[in-house]
Amino acid sequence: MPEDEAVDEAVDEAATSDPAPPFAGKLRLVRGGEWDGWYQWGGIDPFEALTGPFHARRGAEGIVCGFRPQAHHCNGHGMIHGGALMTFADFSLFMIGGSSGEEVHGVTVTMNSEFVGPARPGALLLARGELVRGGRSLLFVRGTITADEAPVLVFSGTIKRVPAPA
Repeated sequence: MPEDEAVDEAVDEAATSDPAPPFAGKLRLVRGGEWDGWYQWGGIDPFEALTGPFHARRGAEGIVCGFRPQAHHCNGHGMIHGGALMTFADFSLFMIGGSSGEEVHGVTVTMNSEFVGPARPGALLLARGELVRGGRSLLFVRGTITADEAPVLVFSGTIKRVPAPA
């Protein structure tokens, strides 16, 4: 299957008008290219921006996050580095945490991850998951990252809400 079709099939069929953002907040709609119709978070996170780019959109089963790692994301064995996968998982933790429709401002308190398969450069990585519980101060999220539909990393984490930056 061509790569462009894989991205489109990974979520709902591509919309011809602007798709609804995953949640209300600082999201920027991507126009053109492979990620057309997806959103990028507009917050300031230099490390995440350097590691990504990471994308999100709302699909039929909830928020889906996407990332297509390249050769510079590899470890010495030619596979995607665990740190790159965990950074994508942390991004996904916050995107999935916004499933209720609101942007999540917070810090990661805990992050558990298990590497269950390899990811190679150029593979389409998708993260899906669920907001297990959301309270006033803590959010509990879990999910799975797949590479071309095969599980690569399972993760769970806790987010501590903090006030939005001014």
